[in-house]
Amino acid sequence: MATVDVTVEEGKDGWTADVRVADRTTTAHRVSVSRAEHVRYGGGEVRDLVRRSFEFLLVREPNTSILREFSLSTIERYFPDYRDAMTRAG
Repeated sequence: MATVDVTVEEGKDGWTADVRVADRTTTAHRVSVSRAEHVRYGGGEVRDLVRRSFEFLLVREPNTSILREFSLSTIERYFPDYRDAMTRAG
């Protein structure tokens, strides 16, 4: 089971999360979360939203396949059920 560590920094237009996923191979990712994305995907604590997003992704692909840098809404382009999963879990 992969370990997901998330640190978040708030900026003017939203947040930037640095994510470290430790599995067979450790990977690092940078995720931007706009204020609109935060609302769209259920709100709550940004750190928790990003962590849940990575848990969602890791069920569907290995951490080595996850983009190294992306905005949160990019997930929904690849996985249309992402929004529903996040709003149900949030």
